[in-house]
Amino acid sequence: MADRPTVAVIGAGFSGVLTSVRLLLEPMGPRVLLIERGPRFGRGAAYSSASPHHLLNVRATNMSAFVEQPSHFIEWLGRTGSPDQGQAFVTRDRYGQYLQSILRRAAGQETGAARLVLEHDEVRTLARDGEGWRLELGVGRSLFADIVILALGNLPPPPQDGVDEDVLSSPRYAADPWAWDPASAPADGDFLLLGAGLTAVDVTLSIQEARAGARVLALSRHGLSPRPHIDAIPAAGPADFAPSGTPARVLRQVRAAAQTDWRRVIDALRPHVHTLWRGWSLAEKQRFLRHLRPWWDVYRHRLAPPVAARIADLRARGLFEVAAGRLRRLRADAQGVWATWAPRGGGPPIERRFAAVINCGGPRADLSRSGDALIQSLADAGLARPDDCRLGLDVDARSRVIGAEGLANDALFAIGPIARGHLFEITSVPDIRIQAADCASAVLNLLALRARRVGPVADPAAGLVADLAAFLGQSVDELDVELASLKFTRRVRNAWELRGRRAAFDEIALWLETRRGRGKGGS
Repeated sequence: MADRPTVAVIGAGFSGVLTSVRLLLEPMGPRVLLIERGPRFGRGAAYSSASPHHLLNVRATNMSAFVEQPSHFIEWLGRTGSPDQGQAFVTRDRYGQYLQSILRRAAGQETGAARLVLEHDEVRTLARDGEGWRLELGVGRSLFADIVILALGNLPPPPQDGVDEDVLSSPRYAADPWAWDPASAPADGDFLLLGAGLTAVDVTLSIQEARAGARVLALSRHGLSPRPHIDAIPAAGPADFAPSGTPARVLRQVRAAAQTDWRRVIDALRPHVHTLWRGWSLAEKQRFLRHLRPWWDVYRHRLAPPVAARIADLRARGLFEVAAGRLRRLRADAQGVWATWAPRGGGPPIERRFAAVINCGGPRADLSRSGDALIQSLADAGLARPDDCRLGLDVDARSRVIGAEGLANDALFAIGPIARGHLFEITSVPDIRIQAADCASAVLNLLALRARRVGPVADPAAGLVADLAAFLGQSVDELDVELASLKFTRRVRNAWELRGRRAAFDEIALWLETRRGRGKGGS
């Protein structure tokens, strides 16, 4: 174990757990240092809830952690007492149990035995130490890692404009909806939610659990709320549906194809999202974010049918309302918090008092104002920068973090929602599981190439010629055998689909380089 390199994975939610598992399943893989500042490993914010009303918004049949094993989650449900759940929307707590079981199994297998180290702490700073990294933890300890993977998940939402300082420090205001304890809800009075998306729906259900009959108002600029899934599985999308062009052109194509069932068209659009996003100019991305993203979010990220039915019932009883408007001010008094907002479309400002306000405005995007000590330390050192759209960290096609000078750090990676600027749609399991597998492959390839550099080099020029000859002399039969491997095929296919033909060729070239290195090392 002492001679194995160490990979530190910061964050033990879905992104961090899946990447760690991929590394542990590689027999000759590295030691994995999994660091989590939250209360439990394998949960993250998304799967920490124990509420039976908080359901996944994707059917269980599409929630396998492994893209090459599509029935993995369904089989786990069957083994653990929940058969016939393929088309169900299971609880977030149940899925958290699944992730923890995957991590335990990977750590206990022969390939991962004694290679997983769990650190329950916060990484405060990250600095270069030779080819590796020095991690400073919250308790004052220092750790070394050869490679670091940032899997930080969604950061808490930023404070809204117009919120008085005394409100921010008041117990009646919750800055982070997932850190808010529903048991602390006031005994009477109405609740204001800043935001009306999926998080606001979950918080509304939590409020009703803690205080049945409480009235909740969700305020958002557009007044949009998530659309529901239907009980039946939508029919497959049009076989020839391949949208292309600018955001406006794609919108016209979607509208033309969605004459009968918009759900099947939105689902058919999903495999093209990454390609579309990467093909748009910065101006086109910004137009999409400004004009179309609110609509995309409510049609793409839908409610499980039982949740939608519960919300519809609350609406009908006058216990849940969505208002369209822009918040102007939050101010506190002895009885609660006064909110003032300007209604969308005009009209006089509305002022109303609430017992409590919960910020459900979506995760923080602009990392230059994140307030996170780790991200701030990376930015201050020039090791990381925001992406052009300020949706997260700037990363390249291999998930390597790009520094202030525009160069990728070869030993610093970022995956999951924190890197959404690269692919945009990277917040759900079906997307992150592919990115986690690709990131783990990139890390393993980097470690293999580093291992080849150990030892003296007699003649760099001669070595280059020999390397090139070996590269070109690889056996086509050997390549054919590896192409039959599901793992390699998946990697090349994903590169082709997500990043284009050149990226797929790069994967093949990197495989040849790695194989050549292994062959020389074993001779």
